[in-house]
Amino acid sequence: MNPLFRKYVCIAAVALLLAILPIAASMLGQEYYISLFSRILIYAIAAVSLDLLLGFSGMISLGHAAFVGIGSYVVGIFFYHSAEMEPLLTHPFTVQGSENGLIVIPLAVLVSAIFALVIGALSLRTKGMHFIMITLAFAQMIYYFFVSLEKYGGDDGLSLYARSTLPGLDLGNDLQFYYLCLLLLSLFLLFTTRLVASPFGIVIRGCSNNERRINALGINAYGYKLACFVIAGAGAGLAGALLANQTEYVSPGLMHWTLSGELMVMVLLGGLGTLFGPVLGAAAFLLLEEFLAMYTEHWMLYLGPFLILVVIFAKRGLYGVLVGGGKDHG
Repeated sequence: MNPLFRKYVCIAAVALLLAILPIAASMLGQEYYISLFSRILIYAIAAVSLDLLLGFSGMISLGHAAFVGIGSYVVGIFFYHSAEMEPLLTHPFTVQGSENGLIVIPLAVLVSAIFALVIGALSLRTKGMHFIMITLAFAQMIYYFFVSLEKYGGDDGLSLYARSTLPGLDLGNDLQFYYLCLLLLSLFLLFTTRLVASPFGIVIRGCSNNERRINALGINAYGYKLACFVIAGAGAGLAGALLANQTEYVSPGLMHWTLSGELMVMVLLGGLGTLFGPVLGAAAFLLLEEFLAMYTEHWMLYLGPFLILVVIFAKRGLYGVLVGGGKDHG
């Protein structure tokens, strides 16, 4: 079968499965799976954003979870100030808290993008192992900064007590929240697919293969890589905002480097440089975690050999096993 045809068949099958899953779960009285797959969709957004860095631009970041945490804390902090009826800022102008999703979710994406711009501008002046370590260092600094914020719970985190509000939607309803997550994942996948197929994506892949040649052509490789870093950070911020709403809780643990490692495992498990692969990787990782944890607290002991087998025998990940293709360049 033609790999391109197999690709679209698999994508359509997964999309159909995700569309009908919550309805089937409700009919069978298994509403818990709606919450579980909402979490999978959220982590899939974060994993796809990381794949932009790992799979297409060759930037290995161990600090990607910082942007997930920042996005979640934007939602959490605005909710806290709204509930306490206390302004977030009073100088130089007054900023009130809010539970309005039309405000806090875009703001979470924007703030995460701004942090990514600053961190990327500094980190991208290094390469290789130095880049990996400096992204890790920034993430850990942000982690400890939020641990120190006693007003917002410190190490214990911050409870939201309710989800954000959106006109015409009840995000407190798990079914409606699930379809919002599915819609945002679909839009993000569409955006990133078009992005990597554009001239921008061609330059980014060129930077990964031979940055000196890109610069020799008169193209500012640093600027393109920074733009990619910011877009990936914004996508992670979106995942963080949704995760805060799903769990109704935020904590510094969302910024820890271990979450960055888990996202990296999802990308490798699903298929590096495929965009759709990390969705499969997120599903496989979280489902294995969920069901293995029912039998043992040492579930990672069993996940490790599975990951090794995938890396050795399916170098393109689960996506490659299903589709038989390589990187999604268009």
